Amino acid sequence: MSLKTQKKMAASILKAGRSRLWINPEEFGRVESAITKEEIRKLIHEGVIVTKRERGVSLGRHRAKTRKKKGRGPGSKKGSIHNRKRIWVNKIRTLRFRLKGLKDKKIITPKIYRKLVLLAKGGTFRSVSHLNEYLKSHDLTRRR
Repeated sequence: MSLKTQKKMAASILKAGRSRLWINPEEFGRVESAITKEEIRKLIHEGVIVTKRERGVSLGRHRAKTRKKKGRGPGSKKGSIHNRKRIWVNKIRTLRFRLKGLKDKKIITPKIYRKLVLLAKGGTFRSVSHLNEYLKSHDLTRRR
């Protein structure tokens, strides 16, 4: 049972695409027997054939992006650029030194070491103690 022609007529009446039409599955017989535009109009009026809501473009990703940008202005930054950089360099050096020590003592595997170095680079860890806490909570150290 093909409702192609009926859908085509209903689409032209409702000024919508064929994919946007919904036909009540319980009334397929009635829709199939409808062969004129007048009969289709009647079915539309009865609510047997309905237009689905138009799909728009989601703003979800856009909202997430704008949320990420908020709070980055000059008013929320403390210290000069050089000062902030110095703090970052000191922090990342100590983290990398700690990770290298753990790898050399074979407490963590090279694969985990690489993963943790990238996390440190991304600013995941606030300090060495935070890194140690992460290692413990995620059970990344080898058993001795």
